Amino acid sequence: MNTRGLLVRMHARPGKEHAVEEFLRSALPLIVDEPQTSAWFAVRFGRGEYGIFDVFPDDAARDAHLSGPVRAALEERSSELFEGAPRIEKLDVLADKLPVASSVPDTRGLLLTFKVKPGHEPEMEDFIRFANEAVNDEHTTTAWFGIRMRDGEYGIFDVFPGNEERFLHLVGHVPRELAKQAFTLLAAMPEIEMLNVQAEKIGQDAHQIVRH
Repeated sequence: MNTRGLLVRMHARPGKEHAVEEFLRSALPLIVDEPQTSAWFAVRFGRGEYGIFDVFPDDAARDAHLSGPVRAALEERSSELFEGAPRIEKLDVLADKLPVASSVPDTRGLLLTFKVKPGHEPEMEDFIRFANEAVNDEHTTTAWFGIRMRDGEYGIFDVFPGNEERFLHLVGHVPRELAKQAFTLLAAMPEIEMLNVQAEKIGQDAHQIVRH
């Protein structure tokens, strides 16, 4: 079970999008050499915004990653590639689904974030664990993570081989149940972001997704 995570967001300088994507893919071999980084995803949010989502078994593994070569490379090239410093957010992982092996690269992802009404945090965390059980039966959802963010928000990050698999998830059991709970638990409508996966590591498997 992974208990800790990171979400990194960064905006590419105009005209530097291709260089940013190459940089993110070039970090993959470094991540492969980090056995305590359980899963790592480099993603594009759109409109020049990129990100990294990764998970770890504990604080020590996350701290080791934050002091490792990928963080150093990010800081070294930050002023060249990005507008402003990358924003690094620490996360708690409440539940996850990870495959034993991932032979098919994932090209699509989702990041769903939502604010919870005050006092309803325990119910939301129960819902995330319930959703984890449900998504284990979704064979087209490769990996799934229920997260708690430092500003009190909650979220779900998941990845899929392609658009069809992502669509099947969006019309599936978990989104329907969240919609039923929205009036009771949520302080506002969830924010959903569609992602393109640039590179990923899941367990011992790693893939680069190169688009021309």
